Amino acid sequence: MAEHSAGILLYRGGGDRLRVLLVHPGGPYWAKKDEGAWSLPKGIIEPGEDPFGAACREFAEETGQPPPTGTPIDLGRVRLRSGKYVDGFAVEGDFDPKTLRSNTFTMIWPPRSGIAATFPEVDRADWFDVEIAISKANPAQAELITRLREILAAAR
Repeated sequence: MAEHSAGILLYRGGGDRLRVLLVHPGGPYWAKKDEGAWSLPKGIIEPGEDPFGAACREFAEETGQPPPTGTPIDLGRVRLRSGKYVDGFAVEGDFDPKTLRSNTFTMIWPPRSGIAATFPEVDRADWFDVEIAISKANPAQAELITRLREILAAAR
């Protein structure tokens, strides 16, 4: 079965002032990538875990801050090019990117060196307006941003 993740798309404002929070993956493979590299804070749903509960846990692990407490909007599921699935939940809230404190991972770097190096899972976070966020986000996850914009527009 394909890997299944869940994440929170934090947002603030609405209409032309809608902004979403995206995170940039850490580590040497992502260091020089920008367009199409950003993501919502997300991670693997553990067996028996509720998808929104997993999204909240991952938000805390990747940002170092408690998950937002607002009412979640279910944005549905997208399939990444890798075959992995991501369930997205939008929650209104705020976050100061300067407070980012991500968990870390260890990998051998440089390759075949035998040296274990530690990197942050997420190396930065930022707020983007919708059009910029769509260009910065992983292409499949950009659909979650589009869905949020449509849901909020229909609610006005």
